[in-house]
Amino acid sequence: MKKTVAIIGASQDRSKYGNKAVRAYISQGWEVFPVNPNEKEIEGLKVVSSILDIRRNIDRVSLYVPSSVGINLIEDIAKKIPKEVFLNPGTESEKLIIKAKKLGISPILACSIVDINEHPELL
Repeated sequence: MKKTVAIIGASQDRSKYGNKAVRAYISQGWEVFPVNPNEKEIEGLKVVSSILDIRRNIDRVSLYVPSSVGINLIEDIAKKIPKEVFLNPGTESEKLIIKAKKLGISPILACSIVDINEHPELL
């Protein structure tokens, strides 16, 4: 069974990391769930408005939203009980990290694209 990833802040704009992540995970064979309340389809995938709309277990969540947005989404993320939550560069804040830990999440502060052996600048 494929690993699953929710890309929160997925984008249609191919220059944005929220799009690069979608393409990177697809190329590595993951089942990708783009999450963005303002989009309908990204890279041929149906987009959901909320992580809670995903009817599958999620192995990994990768955030591509400002910490001020992430802080409002972290409780919903915790409800999905993902195995890993990546706060990509630019998405982290001390307040978000503290709230995540209070909810039982041990956030990973790193680029999730690099973690799967892809190079964002080449996507």
